[in-house]
Amino acid sequence: MPASSLRLAAQYNLRASASDQWADREFARKLAYLPQQTASASGMLVKELVALGRYPWHGALGRFGDTDRTKVEEAIELTGIAPLVDRLVDTLSGGERQRVWLAMLVAQDAQCLLLDEPTSALDIAHQLEVLSLVRKLSQEKELSVFIVLHDVNMAARFCDSIFALHSGRLIAQSTPAGVMEPRRLQEIYGVPMEVMHHAATGHLIAAPL
Repeated sequence: MPASSLRLAAQYNLRASASDQWADREFARKLAYLPQQTASASGMLVKELVALGRYPWHGALGRFGDTDRTKVEEAIELTGIAPLVDRLVDTLSGGERQRVWLAMLVAQDAQCLLLDEPTSALDIAHQLEVLSLVRKLSQEKELSVFIVLHDVNMAARFCDSIFALHSGRLIAQSTPAGVMEPRRLQEIYGVPMEVMHHAATGHLIAAPL
């Protein structure tokens, strides 16, 4: 299972010492997390969900100020969800919903994103859409992004570094080219693999023999 990183230009020490522990809200200002199974947003408008990303900055009873509004507007623009803001979240397609959740994370204004299989329930077209958006956010906002994926071809296409795990053990840590080798892929997946260059894009792709 490849665990991939889009950017590793900056490093963050997320393990606080006993005398310097981060409060939950302070931690959320550093790291934004999108689980594989997102919480129910039944009855909530898209713009309301995105605005929840500002919670770490003002709390439940804090005042939603001009900075919060600006961050929400920026997140909506960056993720291209402006046409969706007045729709109910539970009426959206899978790809649209993931873009909205990503917008909430962007509004959170954290330095690092952790995404757990954000494409697992999506078809190929929406997988490409979501991962392209994540890559764009990483580059334009200079975010460090750690993303868990099962598809090594998607990881090789969109990520700068790949951490490959098997049975909880780190098998490889390298660039996509360093991981996309037949011997190493067989060690990761347990089946013989062939690696080739995509005829149109030049990306490395792997397929079982």
